[in-house]
Amino acid sequence: MSGFSSVTAMEKVVQQLWLEAGFNPVKVSQAAADLKQFCLQNDQHDPLLTGVSSSTNPFRPQKVCSFL
Repeated sequence: MSGFSSVTAMEKVVQQLWLEAGFNPVKVSQAAADLKQFCLQNDQHDPLLTGVSSSTNPFRPQKVCSFL
């Protein structure tokens, strides 16, 4: 049974190597430029940059009711 499992494991390794061999790598400089462009195009939708309005913020502090 262990011979069969090692063959299966080797088949998985070969399949993974075929996938990696067909992969076209991207230069780091190109990936960084693409990432920067994406961030600049979508910065108006980023709540970390633009903030969240208090009416739609689910984490806003709750109002405290006090009776005198």
